[in-house]
Amino acid sequence: MTDFVQTNETKRSVRTLTAPIQDIATFNSIVNSLIAGNPLGCVSYMSSGVSHPGIEKTKEAYTVRLIYQDNEANIVGNGMHRFESLAGYNNGASALLADTALSAAHGGIAAHDIENDTFSATIKCSDPNGEIYGLLLSRDKVTLSSYEDDSILTKVETWADSVPELA
Repeated sequence: MTDFVQTNETKRSVRTLTAPIQDIATFNSIVNSLIAGNPLGCVSYMSSGVSHPGIEKTKEAYTVRLIYQDNEANIVGNGMHRFESLAGYNNGASALLADTALSAAHGGIAAHDIENDTFSATIKCSDPNGEIYGLLLSRDKVTLSSYEDDSILTKVETWADSVPELA
């Protein structure tokens, strides 16, 4: 039997934010600005005969957290609900807050615990050098993965430095 031989060296870098991104609107604005503005200079590419844009969102996840409080403001229950789209997050939060049967089952009144909501978006980028790498933006960090060329890290750091919420 032969051994596995390393053929490349992919890297992963993480920037932990000094403060979580304030809210879903700010997060969405950062993601949309990244994709629309393409400050990383990503280029379109072909894969298996399919053309892909240079930068695209491939996955997103949004979690609504609820607490249920009794008449004395004591927490009597909680809930966490995950959605795969921003629309699902918004519609789901509204539906959950309006669900009186669920509130009654918890024995309290639902409140959206926005400060503890989580959200993330996975972005796929094709660098002009041919590398395809990933960016995972979440409420409290940015993760760059599957890159070899350190110039990619430099581009991502320069972009992140230009976005105050990503400090």
